Amino acid sequence: MNTANKLTILRIIFIPIFIYIFFSPYSYSNIISLIVYILAGVTDFLDGFIARKYNMKTKVGTVLDPLADKLMLISVIISLSIKNLVPIWVFLMIISKELLMIILGILLYNKNFIIPSNIIGKLSTTIFYISICLLILNIRWAIVILYIGLGLSLLAFVTYLLAYNRISKNKKDL
Repeated sequence: MNTANKLTILRIIFIPIFIYIFFSPYSYSNIISLIVYILAGVTDFLDGFIARKYNMKTKVGTVLDPLADKLMLISVIISLSIKNLVPIWVFLMIISKELLMIILGILLYNKNFIIPSNIIGKLSTTIFYISICLLILNIRWAIVILYIGLGLSLLAFVTYLLAYNRISKNKKDL
């Protein structure tokens, strides 16, 4: 297992740590959980950077990296919803879309078919990270940034469906 993939696994390990700290009764638990969340974001950036710079791209990493992103996002959105920092309809939309992406990703992976992330997906992930950081700090206007991230996330989903359609059509032509 290469360094980039190890960083992705570390990001997955951060999920239960974030949840434990976020719901703990400790003083400054929101700040500490925010630090864990930011560290997870740093590993997200680093694993992609390392994989590209040192040619460590792997099939496992191509699948594991977005899965780690989705699991982190789902976990954090559930946590924020439990604390009433995110409206239930936003929670339901994000969870539905992310679970559908995970299921489709697994099905496509089993068919040896991978659609890599695109710029819209990366941008929505970045905006989600920013909005979630602000929401953890209980900055109410951050919900607007979350709505923008949700819109971009849905747009990214459509672009992935279009990419799948285009790629599968090209494979049939071969």
